[in-house]
Amino acid sequence: MRLDKLLANMGYGSRKEVKQLLKSKIVTLNDQVVKDGSLKLDPVVDQVRINGKLLQYKKNIYIMMNKPKGVICATEDEKHRTVLDLLNDEERIFQPFPVGRLDKDTEGLLLLTNDGAFSHSLMSPKKHVDKCYQAKIKGEVTERDVQIFANGVTLEDGYKTKPAHLTVIESGPESFIELTITEGKYHQVKRMFQAVGKYVLQLKRVKISVMHLDKALKAGEYRELTNDELKSLNERQTQN
Repeated sequence: MRLDKLLANMGYGSRKEVKQLLKSKIVTLNDQVVKDGSLKLDPVVDQVRINGKLLQYKKNIYIMMNKPKGVICATEDEKHRTVLDLLNDEERIFQPFPVGRLDKDTEGLLLLTNDGAFSHSLMSPKKHVDKCYQAKIKGEVTERDVQIFANGVTLEDGYKTKPAHLTVIESGPESFIELTITEGKYHQVKRMFQAVGKYVLQLKRVKISVMHLDKALKAGEYRELTNDELKSLNERQTQN
């Protein structure tokens, strides 16, 4: 692999920007300062450093985040804080993007990556990927609601959702539920409950496909997926 291609793959800019980086004499290859981006190397064997910091080569990054309320699922925004603002430079250099979206006031499991094929495998409507949410609901959620959700809910615009699995954890003036859907329509969970005369007070996503939110992650925290987690996700998606 060419040195300039490796640096570009790891998010150090366009070919022109990488060329400028090399001119600055802060890049070393096996402890020798290099300025020639056409140099060939083995990214597994050879050691590349920038300002003395060793680069751990990987083309793609896969992140699990416990998204907090108040931030939006976007790569940049002039008015609002985004999920990318929560990442350190070490992750941002890979130019990751959110896999799907959560509303600004929704928290919980969010995946980020720079792997377009991986993102498509989880977000394509044809894949019918399970997405599980826990929610606090204003109003008593009943077994009748469970049956309505199981048959598909007709929303205010006339669209009928695909069947959804609703579990009532606690029912009362304020109810606690768990809901699994296979779609991702705009404000879908909130609109489904509005259709049965209820109101979502709090919403948290806890699972996508076979991936559960790591309970050790506090709101705003994140970590990279393990190799086993990534393998399990990919295996499930190839079965769909």
